[in-house]
Parts: sequence; structure tokens; C-alpha cells
Amino acid sequence: MNLSSKERAFLKKLAHDLEPVVRIGKGGIDDDVIESIASVVKKRELIKVKILQNSSVELERELGNEIAAKTDSVYVDSIGKVLIFFKADNKKGKITKEFNDFKRKGKKVENE
Repeated sequence: MNLSSKERAFLKKLAHDLEPVVRIGKGGIDDDVIESIASVVKKRELIKVKILQNSSVELERELGNEIAAKTDSVYVDSIGKVLIFFKADNKKGKITKEFNDFKRKGKKVENE
């Protein structure tokens, strides 16, 4: 799923008040961290992942895309040392519903 800049901005706005639920420490990114991110983003749809100061992990766009690919999610953006991931819930979870409503409104405006 490729996000437009407006869709990214909308998801960033929704994520603003969220606390990071997964933290990457000095152990770096291993299978357990990937599994945690995959599990939590599936349940919550929109999450933040924080890279702690003691971590040797360098935050780059490629890292976000790599984690997203391994967790079957979408890398939204990063702010400082915090990455934002989104995974749409096929059962129409709260965030997915808001996101789909936002996309529909955008398409109506484009078509008018």
C-alpha cells in the first residue's frame, strides 16, 4: 500500500497522542522485536516504535520500509527516533474506518 502525502499526514495526526508501544534498545532489531511490532500493529492498527538512545540502530527510511515489509504493515513516517506504522484492519477497526472515511472524502473533492 502506497500512501499519498495527505494520507501520511492524516495518519501522523492520528498517531500524535499515541505512546510508543515497542522500544528498540541495545539488542537492536531481532526476530523478537519484529514479532512484537507485527503483533501489536495487527491489534492496534496504528503504532509508534521508539529507538532508545542506547541502541546502535540508525534511523533511516530504508529501516522503516524494511520493518514494514517484515511485519506486513505500512511505514508511515518517523519523527525524531520514533517510527510510525499502520496496518489496516480488514474487520474495519476504528483507525481503519477513520482512514477509509478520510480517503473517501479526498476522492469526492478530487472528482468534483
